Amino acid sequence: MPNRLAHETSPYLLQHADNPVDWWPWSPEAFAEARERGVPVVLSVGYSSCHWCHVMAHESFEDELAAAYMNEHFVNIKVDREERPDVDAVYMEAVQAATGQGGWPMTVFLTPEAEPFYFGTYFPPEPRHGMPSFMEVLEGVRTAWTGRREEVAEVAQRIVRDLAGRQLDYGKAGTPGPEELAQALLGLTRDYDPARGGFGGAPKFPPSMVLEFLLRHHARTGGEGALQMAADTCEAMARGGIYDQLGGGFARYSVDREWVVPHFEKMLYDNALLCRVYAHLWRATGSDLARRVALETADFMVRELRTAEGGFASALDADSEDPQTGEHVEGAYYAWTPAQLTEVLGADDAALAAAYFGVTVEGTFEHGKSVLQLPQDGPVLDAGTVAGIRERLLAARAERPAPGRDDKIVAAWNGLAIAALAECGAYFDRPDLVERATEAADLLVRVHFDAAAGRARLARTSKDGRVGANAGVLEDYGDVAEGFLALAAVTGEGVWLEFAGFLVDLVLDRFTAEDGSLYDTAHDAERLIRRPQDPTDTAAPSGWTAAAGALLSYAAHTGSGAHRTAAERALGVVHALGPRVPRFIGHGLAVAEALLDGPREVAVVGHPEDPALARLHRTALLGTAPGAVVAVGLPRAADGSGGEFPLLAERTLVHDLPTAYVCRHFVCARPTTDPVELADQLGAVHP
Repeated sequence: MPNRLAHETSPYLLQHADNPVDWWPWSPEAFAEARERGVPVVLSVGYSSCHWCHVMAHESFEDELAAAYMNEHFVNIKVDREERPDVDAVYMEAVQAATGQGGWPMTVFLTPEAEPFYFGTYFPPEPRHGMPSFMEVLEGVRTAWTGRREEVAEVAQRIVRDLAGRQLDYGKAGTPGPEELAQALLGLTRDYDPARGGFGGAPKFPPSMVLEFLLRHHARTGGEGALQMAADTCEAMARGGIYDQLGGGFARYSVDREWVVPHFEKMLYDNALLCRVYAHLWRATGSDLARRVALETADFMVRELRTAEGGFASALDADSEDPQTGEHVEGAYYAWTPAQLTEVLGADDAALAAAYFGVTVEGTFEHGKSVLQLPQDGPVLDAGTVAGIRERLLAARAERPAPGRDDKIVAAWNGLAIAALAECGAYFDRPDLVERATEAADLLVRVHFDAAAGRARLARTSKDGRVGANAGVLEDYGDVAEGFLALAAVTGEGVWLEFAGFLVDLVLDRFTAEDGSLYDTAHDAERLIRRPQDPTDTAAPSGWTAAAGALLSYAAHTGSGAHRTAAERALGVVHALGPRVPRFIGHGLAVAEALLDGPREVAVVGHPEDPALARLHRTALLGTAPGAVVAVGLPRAADGSGGEFPLLAERTLVHDLPTAYVCRHFVCARPTTDPVELADQLGAVHP
């Protein structure tokens, strides 16, 4: 018999619907059940493409004896961290505070009042490597609960008090200036790996937001060191096994320092962020490699993550079935042996492919298999030969059992994808990518928006066109607004600016504290043991700095002092943390670069059918000035008729030709009709 999860929309929860564990979704009813029965709660948090989540599910949650014990002595709640990042954040903070580390699956034992008192991540089915077995943990918690209830309650209350005392106060720190950003760059330089690119040691994660900061810092200051770190890191990742050399797209992270062996899951947010970074690197340098990777990553997202409704799915699993063993193993879809190359390509082309992609007899992965790379010392092959080999290998790989796909639509991550696809489409003359971005934006408006008076909100997720029950968190509002602003700049459709304004106004109204700091959840959201508030980046921009960036861009478009002031106050966190932990607040540093540069406001006016307007518009989009906002269309008259953007108000054509205006704080340089002059004003190198 399926359990209660059978009625959920989350693919992760649905994966556990047939467990013998009597799972509940996170709900008031689950905690009411725990209070009525007088038992503690097992909270298990994971996500669909999490390898060890699947392992623990198979080992313990599918085990009849473990499930029977859980059902008798606990109320069991399963949470998809991607649907409920607020629940995940609150209890992960407790886990990290208690143990010094965290991860998924996360296992937390709670009182019926949702107060945590015992923590862990993965527990094996038998004692292993100093870890107790899951059954030992269950039995130990039950013994403590029944025999030392007062002690457990005291521990839980102390933990909640400690968490409540962690209130952040960065609203009065002041806006970051050139000195703080220079100190942040110095800190990044110390952590930089000059031999392999990236920052720190293994495991090594793609530093997407830091790379964006480095590109913007170079654009503002001309500092070549920042550009070199960004370019070298991008090349190392693009040559490594973390990048899918056949199908495009990036895996979650590399288990080694050299980017060779990835953790093979592919996340939408990683690929959207990296697609945009590589596009911006091309914009700054003209790198052919950056252009190729940006386009291949965009095409990967459209080909493998796009859903029937026009949005983008969350992830592809790391694991898939190995045809030789029938077992689900990590990397089975992506890794190759020399014999497999020969089977597909024949002996001669297989030898070329093995040298070109770094496939060895010993293997670079497991069981004699290799992850495809582009070694620096590999042979130089002509483009036609490489394309032919790739095409044949990709066709053969498509015959393998494919990794599972998490089909839920997460608003924030789709916002990131919209921005990346819209810009790639504009830069590389790919109107199909702009169309895919527009379709995803339409889906968010149609399905995720609820604009009812008094309760307007953005939903966090949907699946198969059905909206999820969970309210959006701050990152959803910030990232979707960012996506809409990018789409407005590319398409010239002012409606996307209006939708972005709707979202940032909700940020001001429901997520902002009196001191200007930002909360991850709205003031009317479900009350947890603590209202989450985290300004630091994880694998994606923090909601705090994503919202700050959207507020700043919207202010530049509209001249709104309230929105700019809110952005400046929110960026106090960058003033405080940027010099100390720059790797963990990269997006905030990138937004701060835009603040220092203005950001510049670019108005391009002319008739939409005039090819000269298109040339000016594209030049404006290719400008590297950090965070510049672009409006394009007909001039806007004083009565509001004409162009759709406030920046177009009363802009006139020079000599009846399409004309561009570049301004900072609404003080403008000389208008120009010349794309080359406009490029000089914006730092564009590819007009």
